[in-house]
Formats: sequence, C-alpha cells, structure tokens
Amino acid sequence: MKLNSLKLSQFKNYQEVKISFSEGINCILGKNGMGKTNLLDAIHYLSMTRSALNSIDQQNISHGEKYFAINSEFTLQGKQVGINCYFEQGKKKVFKVDGKEMEKLSDHIGNVPSVLILPDDTEIIKEGSEVRRKFFDSVISQHDRTYLELLMNMQRLLKQRNSFLKSNDGNLKINYNLINVYDEALLPIFRSIVDKRTAFIEHFAPFFSENYALIFEGEEVPNIIYKSEVTEDHFEESYQKGLQKDIVLQRTNKGAHKDDYAFKLNDRPIKKFGSQGQQKSFIIALKLAEYDYLKAQKGFEPLLLLDDIFDKLDDDRIERLITLLTDSGRFSQIFMTDARAERSRAFFKAHDDRISFYDIANGAIQ
Repeated sequence: MKLNSLKLSQFKNYQEVKISFSEGINCILGKNGMGKTNLLDAIHYLSMTRSALNSIDQQNISHGEKYFAINSEFTLQGKQVGINCYFEQGKKKVFKVDGKEMEKLSDHIGNVPSVLILPDDTEIIKEGSEVRRKFFDSVISQHDRTYLELLMNMQRLLKQRNSFLKSNDGNLKINYNLINVYDEALLPIFRSIVDKRTAFIEHFAPFFSENYALIFEGEEVPNIIYKSEVTEDHFEESYQKGLQKDIVLQRTNKGAHKDDYAFKLNDRPIKKFGSQGQQKSFIIALKLAEYDYLKAQKGFEPLLLLDDIFDKLDDDRIERLITLLTDSGRFSQIFMTDARAERSRAFFKAHDDRISFYDIANGAIQ
C-alpha cells in the first residue's frame, strides 16, 4: 500500500495544498505550529474516517470557512484508488472510495490500516483504563469487522441501559423486565468481546516484546496483562447482584466496558516506576507491535505515522530507532515529523535513498 498524493482544502491551517509522496520515509520538517501534525491527522482521517486529535469534525474546518475536504490517491494491491473525505457544517460527513460513497463509515475502517504515534501517547500509560481500551479496540477493529460490530452494539445497548437508569433517578422501584431485556442482550456480547480480546493479546504480546528489545538492549522485561471481570467465575451472578448499585449510581458498573490492560516493566507498573524515556520506549514498542500485528493480519504494510518521534529519547535510543525505521524490508511507507530539521537531516544523512524531506511553514510547502 502506498499513499501517492494528498490534497487538503480548508482543513485546519491548510487553505489549499497538494503533496506527492514517495516510498520509504517522508520526513515533514517545520517549527511548531506550522501544520506538521495536521498533515498526519489528515492521513489518519483517510484511514479511520475521523481525526485522532479532535473528534468534532466542525472544529477541523479552517477558521471562517464552511467545509473541509481531504482528497487522496493510493496504490492498493496494485490498483490506483481515490479516497476522499468531505465535511460541511450542518451536514453529515461524506466518505468516498473511487467515487462511491460509503453507506457506513465503519465499513471503511481496516481498508487503509495505519499506525499513528503522537507525543501525548504516554497518556495510554498514565491515564485510566478507558484510554487503554480505546487503543486496543482500535487495533483489533482495523482487521476484525465482527469485533467492531460487537463494540458498537455494546456501546449502543449500554447507552440505552444507562439512559433508562438515569431516567429512573435512583428509584429502587424499576421496570425489571426492561432491565432484563438489556442484560440478555449485553451478557453474550460481553463474553464475545472478552474472548476476542483474550485471543488478541496472546497474539499481540510477542510482537510487543520483540519490538521493545529492538529499541532497548538491556535487562528490562516489559509485559501487558489483560484484566476482565467477565472471565471470573460466577460473573453473571455478580453482574445481577450489582443491579442495586447500578440503580443508585445510574450507570452500568460491570462488564467488558470496564476491562483494563496492566503495563509493567520488570514486574512493576511502568506508570509509577518508569522514567520518561522508558515510558516513551514502551509506547513506541506498543505502536510498532501494532504495525507488525496489522501487517500479519492484513497481508500488507500499514502506513506508519510518527509525530515528533525523537522527543524524550536519548541519542542511543534514537540511533536504534533510526536503524529500525530505515530497514527497507520492514516498512513500506513512513510519514514522520520533526521540529528540529537539522537533527533529522543529520540522523538520516546516510539514508538519502530512503528518505524525502518536506519543509512546511504556515500550512504551505516551502
């Protein structure tokens, strides 16, 4: 898979720009605030049908304008394919592949798999379980459409059940028949989601360990532990007993939507005991494992999007990362940004045949 060209119209700080890309590493250089990250986010739109940075489409329109458009040309499995996204204020988002509008945006997810690494990704470590679930759900959804449907059905049913609980306003007298209808639908979905997450983490873990070892040679042993109440004995009985708590708190407190993933380094929580460099290395290994996992599942290389990848890494880890990125047999096409142009040009000096540089200022290619 290759992204050949990208045209942005009134998208964030880009009024109108068209860029042609090459295979290998496309390095986007420029000072902070010039639009480097916005360019990566536009590519993320083409993959996931939404922004990675702002879930409100309207806020991705250039200031004072009424719409944005993202147009692209890809080579997918030897064929030229146009993928376009258009959003106008007050209207639904339109997503087209070769001129054909997608009936459901979710139908496109997985067609153009991508992996995005952002400076704030350490939040996956530092924040609560919802952030970790969201990350792993995104990985699984890019290759397993059944899982994506299960997630959407679970979220829909939970929204309905929670809305009903809120409308009851904590009153212990409740329509138990309606609650049972929700629960009879939710419980098997919980089990199916947990089964898929369990199978996923078993497959994913070796990719993660291998990538961490490539970034850092030493005695650090990283680990990911998937935790779910749904796998416990007598979960359904515990779930039913929790109804009184649900009524009082007006939300569903047990289920697959409460699962978590524990991140450890040498058997200690990296959130508490990991340095900034260790946490950044952990995240990079996590995202490169996502890349390898999706490549194995899809049978072709995803797009790799790296925003300010060298931040908080010492020179040794940067050198090891450069070695990884310039391995032509592993990555087909990489898009990366750096605010320090001289740093990237120096680090990649020996790899001129694999890298193209783009200088960006104020939403324009210099």
